[in-house]
Amino acid sequence: MRLEILPVPGIGDVTEGDDLAALIATAAPWLRDGDVLVVTSKVVSKAEGRLVDVPADGPERLAARDEVLAGETARVVATRGTTRIVQTHHGFVMASAGIDASNVDKTRLVLLPKDPDASARALRATLRERYDLDVAVIVSDTMGRPWRNGLTDVALGVAGMPAIRDHRGEIDPYGNELQLTQMAVVDELAAAGELIKGKCDQVPVAVIRGYLGETRDDDEGAAALVRDASLDLFSLGTAEARAAGLREAATLADGPGPTPADPAAVDRAIAAVAGVVAPGTVFTHVTDDEVRAGLVATVPGWPAEATGLVLGAPPAPVDAADLVRFGADLQRLRTALAAEAVPSALLPPPPGSTASAALAV
Repeated sequence: MRLEILPVPGIGDVTEGDDLAALIATAAPWLRDGDVLVVTSKVVSKAEGRLVDVPADGPERLAARDEVLAGETARVVATRGTTRIVQTHHGFVMASAGIDASNVDKTRLVLLPKDPDASARALRATLRERYDLDVAVIVSDTMGRPWRNGLTDVALGVAGMPAIRDHRGEIDPYGNELQLTQMAVVDELAAAGELIKGKCDQVPVAVIRGYLGETRDDDEGAAALVRDASLDLFSLGTAEARAAGLREAATLADGPGPTPADPAAVDRAIAAVAGVVAPGTVFTHVTDDEVRAGLVATVPGWPAEATGLVLGAPPAPVDAADLVRFGADLQRLRTALAAEAVPSALLPPPPGSTASAALAV
């Protein structure tokens, strides 16, 4: 495979209502079937009128920008100082919802296209119907990457080709079946196009030639690149995830889980709080089956699905303040158990024992 990456200069400044297909076809009469057009989302947004007026400077500008950002945000992922990583209504996770103040008048902000896949399909359809050109179209924008410095262009919308090349089920040269490999080829092409578009050269369109043998419509578009929330292992920033965990710890439900608790996990939870509980407070994990069965038989309300038992005893003698502190220490232990995915229920202690509380896990 031989790839060429070709710039499309001469498009000029794009304004609201401009015919983007005509501008591209006029600037690049050499386009041919099978080319991939990588079009910067900003010119798509400008042509579609996705601009808002804001003050040129001062606190009024910041307040207006914050209001616009709130409108473009579906969910806040992380905030550090003035930087906000958010999920847009499209599903993209990016800084400031992709709102851009570069290459535009100081009194305006550029928003992302309302539906980048629809924008790509419309541009592809117009080029085909009006100019008899069968090309693929990628609408691109710049994003950061978790764990890596620097920015790169990615695809927000695509038409004329699938967003992902799926290698699952293929056999590599060593005879191994590929299980997980799905390449985001439109992101790779968007990044390649950015190499010649630049940020200050006013070249908003690049053409990649040699990648596609033929175009192919794909209704899912770049939406296929948005990871489903149930599969997102990093849906919050570190501080935000910690805050969410603390809120959950304050509202822990009572009740053991449907599966037996891992004894090692229970021991780790007890060890985690050992250094912060009141001096003399002891939590004992009852692991001997015979001993546990005897104790459980005397605990009122012991849930049938519970498999483990932890006994807690505050230092003796016990006064009212000690009991308050003991209750706080019990909650610490329940939180540590929850962090190990071990649910728990607080029950009265077995009669005759030295414990003041029992936890069913």
